[in-house]
Amino acid sequence: MESSDPLVITGANGHLGRKLIVRLDGTRPLRAVVRSQRAADLVRDLKLSHEIDVRIADYHDAAAMFDAMAGSSHAVHLVGIIKETRDNRYHDAHEATCKVLADAAERVGLQRLVYLSILGSQSNSDNPCLASKGRAESLLLTARTPVLILQVPMVLGEDDYATRALNKKAHKTWNVILRASSREQPIYAEDVVSAIVAGLSNPGLINRRVRLAGPESLTRRALTQRGATVVGRRTHVISLPVGLGYTMAYIMEKVLAHPPLTRAMLGVLDHDDDIDPFIGANELGMSLTPLDEILRHCLTRDSTSS
Repeated sequence: MESSDPLVITGANGHLGRKLIVRLDGTRPLRAVVRSQRAADLVRDLKLSHEIDVRIADYHDAAAMFDAMAGSSHAVHLVGIIKETRDNRYHDAHEATCKVLADAAERVGLQRLVYLSILGSQSNSDNPCLASKGRAESLLLTARTPVLILQVPMVLGEDDYATRALNKKAHKTWNVILRASSREQPIYAEDVVSAIVAGLSNPGLINRRVRLAGPESLTRRALTQRGATVVGRRTHVISLPVGLGYTMAYIMEKVLAHPPLTRAMLGVLDHDDDIDPFIGANELGMSLTPLDEILRHCLTRDSTSS
């Protein structure tokens, strides 16, 4: 994907944003759009062979987003949350940012936008997060800029939040897990990056959703035990009713300003992921990393961290 104009990456300071920058380093000019100086420093600290243009902008500021996207033909939107707080609502993080982005994209004449969403997102979902993501998808699909929406489940990458949580479980002799029968279909972070890169250049994938996941769907119990096997341990899993988790989350929402777990967040994490992953992978012209290889990459990299 060679081009002289910059690829705009919003939310570039996240794990996937930084991996995407490293992957594309030297292939074309890159412009990282972030919300704070701290986020900008994370991007600037990357070991890159080529200079990157880092912009600090409010994703809700139409003028700032227009300036950030000016002169570009392609963009990747990685902004989103799974936990809503009093200061950061789902609507503001998803629909509002997509509306501003879509308007700016139309004004600058953007040729292609790739939006990363969550598997299970749909506007009529009972889950507030998945419903919000679904509405954001619909907003982009009805805008004038050609868009590809990638829906992905749990992403596992070296030293990201999900990996650290799984690594911690893998090293425990006993684990207590909410609804251990819930199905997970984790995908490797590098595969998500490959999907984004493919989506930027594939002319056939326009104005549609592509669902993508890892090659295996398995229960949360099995995933925990599989992780333990990879790091040379053995773990036992005790399953608790998910309703207990919702009760705990409800209480935390009522008494804490910033609860570590909310009911909507739990609903996203408890979503059963079980799709045919090769349909999306074939459409994108990419292969998927086997689960055991994902776990070896992520969990054996630094087992002492747990």
